[in-house]
Amino acid sequence: MRYRLLGRTGLRVSELFFGAMTFYERGDAVREYEAMLRAYADAGGNVVDTASAYGDSEDILGELLSGQRDRFVLATKYTLSRDGEDPNAAGNHRKNLRLSLERSLRRLRTDYLDLYWVHLWDRHTPVEETMRALDDAVRAGKILYVGISDAPAWVVSHADTLADWRGWTPFAGVQVPYNLLKRDAERELLPMAEALGLTLAAWGPLAGGVLSGKFTDRERVPAGTRVDPGSLSPRDHEVARAVGEVAGGLGATPAQVAIAWTRARSAAVHPIVGASGVGQLTENLRAVDVDLPEEAVRQLEAATGFEVGFPGDFIAQCEEPPGAFGAASARVIGRAPGRRP
Repeated sequence: MRYRLLGRTGLRVSELFFGAMTFYERGDAVREYEAMLRAYADAGGNVVDTASAYGDSEDILGELLSGQRDRFVLATKYTLSRDGEDPNAAGNHRKNLRLSLERSLRRLRTDYLDLYWVHLWDRHTPVEETMRALDDAVRAGKILYVGISDAPAWVVSHADTLADWRGWTPFAGVQVPYNLLKRDAERELLPMAEALGLTLAAWGPLAGGVLSGKFTDRERVPAGTRVDPGSLSPRDHEVARAVGEVAGGLGATPAQVAIAWTRARSAAVHPIVGASGVGQLTENLRAVDVDLPEEAVRQLEAATGFEVGFPGDFIAQCEEPPGAFGAASARVIGRAPGRRP
């Protein structure tokens, strides 16, 4: 596995992040979690992502990373409620940030976090308060880098602008859902990440397992899956079939193709991969070796029927020479980022 730089920082992060959201059971399951972490590290992975709201995940990770914590880029999140009866036990304000951070440090058995995510945009907390509180934690040495998950592009842009103006720590990355069935990030969030130099951590690259190869046929949905067959639309099955067809032509698995597609869209994208066991994880990690031909990308994207919508599609139409910028615009070499080379 290769490494890229986290946002505009010098921190080296692996092409695939590992999601530890499923680390919530004790007993024999812990041995499987340990084996998964080992397999991820052996493949060259170094980013482990969790959250304060993921049950016992932080506690379990703290145990498993004992003695090797500094080998990993450890990331967790705050925002979601610690106590449903306490209105101040949730949100992005300074009090919840401080208490959540201290709890996460204790549970993870570490005195610092490599990356601390704001888990969700909080409409009631001024973004200035959040950014200043995060910066204070960075200056205190408890956080090295900060990011934000599940927030509008204008909020992230506003926050980073304030940070730049006031000398605070800016966001290094954003975390959003992104896969062939949910391409909404291409409207604002992905272009914003590319323009601001942010890493985009893509959660759900397999759309909850729908793109894993099990859901190509409405009539043959396997029993025991966590996806409700009735919730899948004809489009979902069509996209799943397209993934399977491309995978068959490339000698890859559908899961590998689905993960590879997110990476093919932009160099800013780092898929967060998870798994139910070591075998599945090892298979998914091989997505870094899948190089999708342009024809395969077109086939996959045609199946989604995705439209960027206004203003993106309108601006693109206006830019077509000899449109709004004249015939000479066809000879201009721009700085706009494109697909990953």
